[in-house]
Amino acid sequence: MKYNLESWNLRMTGINNETDFNALAIEAFHFQYEHVDIYKAYCDSIGCKTHSIEHFSQIPALPISFFKTHKVLAKNKKAELHFKSSGTTGANTSNHFVHQAAIYETSFLKGFQLFYGEPSEYCILALLPSYIEQGNSSLVYMANSLIGLSKHLRSGFFLNNYRELSATLHELEQSGQKTLLLGVTYALLDLAEQFPQALKNTLIMETGGMKGRRKELIREDLHRFLCDAFQVKSIHSEYGMTELLSQAYSKGEGVFETPPWLKVLVRDTYDPYALMPQNRSGGINLIDLANIFSCCFIETKDLGKLLIDNAFTIIGRFDNSDIRGCNLMVS
Repeated sequence: MKYNLESWNLRMTGINNETDFNALAIEAFHFQYEHVDIYKAYCDSIGCKTHSIEHFSQIPALPISFFKTHKVLAKNKKAELHFKSSGTTGANTSNHFVHQAAIYETSFLKGFQLFYGEPSEYCILALLPSYIEQGNSSLVYMANSLIGLSKHLRSGFFLNNYRELSATLHELEQSGQKTLLLGVTYALLDLAEQFPQALKNTLIMETGGMKGRRKELIREDLHRFLCDAFQVKSIHSEYGMTELLSQAYSKGEGVFETPPWLKVLVRDTYDPYALMPQNRSGGINLIDLANIFSCCFIETKDLGKLLIDNAFTIIGRFDNSDIRGCNLMVS
């Protein structure tokens, strides 16, 4: 089976209902079973009956740890992009080899447009020091692209120059410019402590992650502190990871929504092959159809609950799992 990337992007972003999603998910499953060696080996090892699968909920999810130990990429495909997770000091990092940059760019742009409109409506400020320092970050790649599409002269990255960022925010507020401040959690806290100010025209979006720089906080306490410091009603959040090419977004209260090509399932913590109903906590499984040339079906180490209309919350991590840098605070 061969894929025209432009055609897949159009079909993926054109999903209108669960029937559409199911058809593409099953197609992606059969493609990856045949062309992604590690996924085929995993499916075979658990006795998956490939031809009996009729619904996406029956498709095996590859444990996310395989992205640390294997090259998860379709046979005979070269990678235009190579993303690496932040990890912790001395920890093994995940690697995501992306066959074509266009599919990632389509996914994150269409997802952003769905929830927030055109990047050109915003001045986009990215406070992502640890991600910039590590290199090969999918989050930095996305932020850089959105900054370019914003075309605002003040859009850009900031490392630890909080005073300059604060002055930029003040200037933008004075002009009434609609602004997006995208930041890693510990850096947003540093900014809030050192340079609090009222931000009436600025949307604050945290990507999660203390990166070992500060004590972990539950989400409610973190968001309350940031809301007080910047005098805003809510803090937005981005949920993503190295192993995904799509993002979920929360506009407040830690409730995340997904684009139509990203599906969330919750598995039983005691039986990884059994799924939980809505409002029951368990392990998060993800189906990201943008991962067509790696693996769309991923068993994460996050714990959460599935809500109505594919919305979900993250409530923590499995014990003894590595701390990842994207939205992992226990709540």
